[in-house]
Formats: sequence, structure tokens, C-alpha cells
Amino acid sequence: MNSTWFRRFTTVVGGGPRLVCFPHAGGSATAYKELTQALPPHFDVLCVQYPGRQDRFREEPFTSMAALVEAVAEELARDIAVPGGRPYALFGHSMGSLVAFETARVLARRQLPGPQRLFLSGRGGPETDSAPYHLYDDDDVLADVRRLGGTEQGMLDDPDILELVMPALRGDYSALGTYSWSGGAPLDVPVTALTGDSDPMMTVGDAHTWEPYTTGEFAVKVFSGGHFYLFDHLDGVAAAVTEGMLLTEGAAS
Repeated sequence: MNSTWFRRFTTVVGGGPRLVCFPHAGGSATAYKELTQALPPHFDVLCVQYPGRQDRFREEPFTSMAALVEAVAEELARDIAVPGGRPYALFGHSMGSLVAFETARVLARRQLPGPQRLFLSGRGGPETDSAPYHLYDDDDVLADVRRLGGTEQGMLDDPDILELVMPALRGDYSALGTYSWSGGAPLDVPVTALTGDSDPMMTVGDAHTWEPYTTGEFAVKVFSGGHFYLFDHLDGVAAAVTEGMLLTEGAAS
């Protein structure tokens, strides 16, 4: 696959179903490197690299959710969401959940083959969070990132690294803050919502708010921990994804 948008962290391309992973605000494709390696090797795991970070740091980050989603959907339509292609699923964490969900909606509107399952982690449904993130200044953004925790906290104390990551964070927070639910029919796609039981951004009840947005099977998986619970439960998250992916693979056969 010749695309600047996707990264693989395995040396062998699995011949089974594909899983496309969407990172959190300020995050990069490498956020999913360890999860990729915890999943069965026959899965083909692709991790989305948004513009404005790591090897794409010279590109302007998106500041609009709609524009980001359209761009991602266009990339998926080239190689993944194609007639006769292998089954695939989308996994998103935090902001990535919203990007994954809206991308599936764009593909449905285009009548392209959609994902056979959505894994939506660390965020409630599209109407649960209306914080004015686009009005945050840099100090507000950094305070929010520190509040949510995660494995990259040390970077926030390095001025040189901070200079590199702030444009992506500003763009992502702008995209989140200006997003609003536009309405529409629920997706006919099974959904697995995942959450930590002490996430400062959402409650376990918020995970259930995804249910009205699908007519397919719906399940909630709860793990101990905060917003970035998945880094502490790689085996458990991998097991939940594997369960859903095998159902996807079986449904497609």
C-alpha cells in the first residue's frame, strides 16, 4: 500500500481481516505499535498517521473534523473500502473514535464497502462532549493533556519536543471543538465500545451512548484505569479486539 496515511508495525502483512487504528488527539500512528504486536499475526493492522506529526510534521494539521474525515475516507476508498476487498474494522481511541465513526458514515454515504465492526474507545457518542476545545490556548491544551495522562507526559517538559507536537495538538483540539453532530440514520455496523472505569473524560455510562448510533450488535468492554487504560491492558484489549475481529471474519466468510 503506497500511502503516507498508514503505518504497519509488523514485518509480515497478515492475510486475515484488516484493522485500521485511529489515534487520539495529538497522537500518532506509533500509539498503536504495542497493540499491533499483541494482536494475532494473521491480522493486517494499519495505523493512521495524521498530518502534522512525526514523519509528517512538515504538513499542516487538519483543524476541521469534517475535512480530516473526508481525507481519511478518500484514502480508505483507494485500497481498503473497495468492492471485493478483504473484511476490515476500524478502531479509534478518544478523538480517534470520532474520526473512525464519522469516516464509516462517509463511506456509507458513498455506498462503499464499510467496516464490519467499529471499536470505539475512550469517548462517548458524538453528542456527549461539547467542550469548547477550539477556544483553548496552549496552556489550556497542555493542562487537559496532563489531566488525561498517558505514556507521553515526559515530552511536555521538553521545550524542543513541545515545539514539534503543539501544532498537531492545536489542530486536533480545534477539530474537536468545532465538531457538532449533524444527525443521520444509525450505521448498520456492529459496535464494541471500550472504556476505563476511572476515565476523567467520560463515565462507563457514556460508553453506552454509542448504542443508538448503530442498528448492529452492540457491546461494552470495561477495563480498570483512566483515559489511557489501553496501555495498561494490552492483552485484554487485544483479546476484545480479537473476539470482535473473528466475528467479523466469520460474518464475511
